[in-house]
Amino acid sequence: MRIEINNNNRFYSGPFGFLAQLVVMTLAAILAAYILPGVRIDSVMAAILTAAVIALLNTFIRPILIVITLPFTIVSMGLFLIIINALIILMTEGLVSSFHVDSFWSALLFSLLLTAFDYLLEIPNKLMRRPKYQPSDQEKLDEHADTDADGFTSYEEIESSLNEDMNNENQ
Repeated sequence: MRIEINNNNRFYSGPFGFLAQLVVMTLAAILAAYILPGVRIDSVMAAILTAAVIALLNTFIRPILIVITLPFTIVSMGLFLIIINALIILMTEGLVSSFHVDSFWSALLFSLLLTAFDYLLEIPNKLMRRPKYQPSDQEKLDEHADTDADGFTSYEEIESSLNEDMNNENQ
C-alpha cells in the first residue's frame, strides 16, 4: 500500500515511477471499493485523488504513527501496523470528500484488500525488473570445455589408459 517517489530502479524511478505506481494504486482502490459494501468512491478522479492522498499519508504520517505506537507494534508482533493502515484510510476519508468509508472495520478491510490488490498488480512489474541470469566467466569456460579435474577430455583419458594397458602387456 506504499508508493515510493524515489526508487533506484531504472524503470520506475522519478516522477514516471510515481505516476506508474499511482495508476496501480488507483486500480487497486477502485477494485477494493467495488468489492466492499462499506466503501464508496464517487468517480475515477476521486480514486486518483484517494490514491495520491494515501501515498502522501503513507510517506509522511505513517512513519510518525509507527514510531509513536512502537511498543504496541512490538507487543502485537507487527499486527498493530494493520490498525495504522486503517487509520490512514480514515484520515484519507476525512481529506477526500468523494471517498466514503462507513466504519473502522470497513477501513480495515479496505486497507487489507488495497494491499493485496496492489501486490497482485505489481507482480508483472517485478517480473520485468528482475535481473537476467548472467553466467560467470568460469561457467562459460566450463560450458565449452569437456575436461575433468585433471585437465583431460574423456577421450584422452580412455586413450591414455588403453596405452598404459598395452605397454604393460608388452613388457
